[in-house]
Amino acid sequence: MGSLQEQLDEIHRNFESSAPSDALEVMHRATDELVDSGLAERAAGSGDTFPDFALTGADGTPFASQEVFGSKPVIVNFFRGFW
Repeated sequence: MGSLQEQLDEIHRNFESSAPSDALEVMHRATDELVDSGLAERAAGSGDTFPDFALTGADGTPFASQEVFGSKPVIVNFFRGFW
């Protein structure tokens, strides 16, 4: 089994070769628009520091990042998709 990047590249190749062309066109256009907007360059990356934040949990209870995480490392994962 290869590296994670090699595995992701293989998944990408398989998806590109099997997805409907109209769906790929929409996805590629959306990606190009995102890159062209400059947002991709300003997006947070690995190792970046986030400011303190407040969110509402799934049950409606608000919480502040400092109260929950303190000074411990936190992994933030953003999902883009349709729910």
